[in-house]
Amino acid sequence: MEFRLPGTDLIIFDCDGVLVDSEELSCRCLSDALGRVGVAMSTEQVHERFLGRSVAAVVAYCLDEGRPVPDTFLTDLAVQVRETFRAQLKPIPGVAAVLTELHLPHCVASSSDLERVKFSLQFTGLASHFGPRLYSSQMVARGKPAPDLFLHAAGAMGCEPQRTLVIEDSVSGVMAAKAAGMKAWGFVGGGHYRGRQADGLLRDAGADRIFASMADFWTEG
Repeated sequence: MEFRLPGTDLIIFDCDGVLVDSEELSCRCLSDALGRVGVAMSTEQVHERFLGRSVAAVVAYCLDEGRPVPDTFLTDLAVQVRETFRAQLKPIPGVAAVLTELHLPHCVASSSDLERVKFSLQFTGLASHFGPRLYSSQMVARGKPAPDLFLHAAGAMGCEPQRTLVIEDSVSGVMAAKAAGMKAWGFVGGGHYRGRQADGLLRDAGADRIFASMADFWTEG
């Protein structure tokens, strides 16, 4: 157990918006991809509706709206995201130092597909901090805000939910963590929250703590 985190045996990190500063890039790509198939949705609307959700949620939404996406939609979106990430993706400032100091078990649980998570971590130099301890919404029946992914990750890591801390940037992620019986810290330091007031949203979702800089990770409060 990390002496600075009493009662915690495991930390689960979300990837997008917590480890890598990708959410604004992803939302922009998704807005463009939806527009190409006739579903008009601004980057801001994508942010509000799909932040922290899986692409399955996007496909389901379009189907419910009577605008099913073509078979090539997910492949085309993945290509666009990969190209955008290669050009612009950066790690969240200070997160590498936090991971270096962390001496208790930790893993990633993300709504993104596993290949995207692997690419993001490798491209930003964070992959060595996690090794194979990567879990994605592809591995469970229900994505966030359902608790399935976090429960799956904790089970795979051999840790009890009540002794697990989740670091999340989205309402759906915080809700999933709390539904799993875990502690949840809301991180609002990603570029997608610049100019937005997210503290109240994450707190209302159940976050036990809100912080805006990885430099404050070990600060009590």
